[in-house]
Amino acid sequence: MTELEILFQQYTHETALTITELSASGSNRRYFRLTSENRSLIGVEGTSLEENIAFIEIANHFHHQGLPVPRVLGQTVDKRFYIQDDLGDTLLFDAIAEGRKTGVFCEPEKELLRKTMRKLPAVQVQGAQGLDFSVCYPQPEFNERSILWDLNYFKYCFLKATGLDFQENLLEDDFVKLSEILMRSRTNTFMYRDFQSRNVMVKDGEPYFIDFQGGRKGPLYYDVASFLWQAKAQYNSELREELLHIYLTALQELMPIDEADFAEQLKHFVLFRTLQVLGAYGFRGYFEKKPHFLQSIPFAIENLRAFLHDENSSYPYLLQVLKEMTELEQFREVEIRKPLVVKVYSFSYKKGIPQDNSGNGGGFVFDCRAVNNPGKYERYQSLTGLDESVIRFLEDDGEILSFIDHAFALVDASVKRYIDRGFTNLMISFGCTGGRHRSVYSAQKTAEHISEKYGVEVQLIHREQNIEQHFANK
Repeated sequence: MTELEILFQQYTHETALTITELSASGSNRRYFRLTSENRSLIGVEGTSLEENIAFIEIANHFHHQGLPVPRVLGQTVDKRFYIQDDLGDTLLFDAIAEGRKTGVFCEPEKELLRKTMRKLPAVQVQGAQGLDFSVCYPQPEFNERSILWDLNYFKYCFLKATGLDFQENLLEDDFVKLSEILMRSRTNTFMYRDFQSRNVMVKDGEPYFIDFQGGRKGPLYYDVASFLWQAKAQYNSELREELLHIYLTALQELMPIDEADFAEQLKHFVLFRTLQVLGAYGFRGYFEKKPHFLQSIPFAIENLRAFLHDENSSYPYLLQVLKEMTELEQFREVEIRKPLVVKVYSFSYKKGIPQDNSGNGGGFVFDCRAVNNPGKYERYQSLTGLDESVIRFLEDDGEILSFIDHAFALVDASVKRYIDRGFTNLMISFGCTGGRHRSVYSAQKTAEHISEKYGVEVQLIHREQNIEQHFANK
C-alpha cells in the first residue's frame, strides 16, 4: 500500500479502489485522484519539502480564515505526501475557454470572473492576518532583490534572445527606477504571485483558489495585474475595467484605498508582470524548447504594446527598448490567430433549439425528423443513437446516410472557409422529436467527421442525454 493510499484510508476509513494520476503542473509535484465507493480525494507527492510545507501551512491557515481553498486532510511525517479535498476537474481557464478564444465572453463566463475578483481581496487581506510568512517559499516577502531577479530574468532569457542591441548600463538604471516605484507599495497583505485563471478551480459554480504555495507578503497590485493581464486570457479593456471595479469595491470593505492612486500604481505592476512573464516564456520556450510557451509570446507582446501607448517618463530608456523590441520583424509578423472551435449539438425540438453563447448568433440547424424513426419501435425506445442496434437500424434503412451526406457537404464547405478566413466559432445542431436517436447519431457522426478531416477542436454535446465529448485540436 502506498503512502497516499494509507493517508486516504486513515482519513476516510475506506480503501481506495482507484488511483488515477492527473495531468501535472509546471512544478515537480505529482497529483493523483483516489476514490472509494463513497469518497474522492486528491493525493499529492512533492519532492520539495519547503514547497510542501508552504502549501500545507498556508492552506491550513486560509481554511481557518474561512477562505475558498482545498483543505489538507492528512500528510506523512516527512511532508512528502499529503491528501486534500477533491474540487473536481474544472479550471476557471477552461470554464472561460470560449471567451478566451473569441474575445467575446458570455454572461456565465463573466459571472465566474466577477466572483473570482470579489473573493481575491479576502485572500489577500484576511489571508495575511495571523499568517506566519516565514513558511513562505522560496522567500517570505516581495522585495527589491526579487524584483531585480525577475527583471534580469526578462533581460537574459528574452530580451537578449531577440538579438536587439541595447545599452545594458542604461537599462539597469531604469530597472532600479522601476524597482523603487514598485517598492512604494509595501503592505502587510498576502501576494499570491501567480494568480491567474489556471490557478482557480470551479466547483458548483463557485471559484476555489489553488497553487498558492509560491505566495508571500507583498503588494495587492501584483495579483490584480497577473489576473487581468494574463497573456492568453484575452480580456478586453471594458471587461478589465468592470472586473477591476468589482475588485476595488470588495477591497474597500476590508481596507481603505484611493481608487485613482490604486489605478496609477497598478500600471507599473502590469509592466513588471508582463516582463516577468516574457522572461518565463523565453526560458521555457527558447531554452527548454517547449512550444506551448512560444505560442504564448504573441499574447504577452500584445499586452506590452497596449501598455506602451501610455507614455511614462519614469524609466524612459526601458520604454524605448521595449518599443523597439515590439517592432522587431519577428514580432511584427506574428498574428494572433485564434483556432476554430466547432460545437455540435443533438437536441429535441420539444425543448427548443440550443442557444449559441459565443455571441455569433448560431449556425446550422438540421431537422432529422423526416428520417425513419427507430423510436417508434419499443425495443429501441430505451436506447440512443450511440447504441449499436440503433446504428444498424438507421444505416440498414439508408435514409440517414443520404441525409448525413448532404449535411457533410454543407458543413465541409463552411468549416474550410471558416479556417481560411480565421473565424473562431461554428455551431451545428441536429434536432429530432426526442433528441435521442436520429439527432444523436447525426451529431456523433458529424463531430467525428470534422475532427478527422480538419483536425480542429470539436465540442460535442448530446443535450438531452447530458453527454459531452471533446475532440482536441490535432
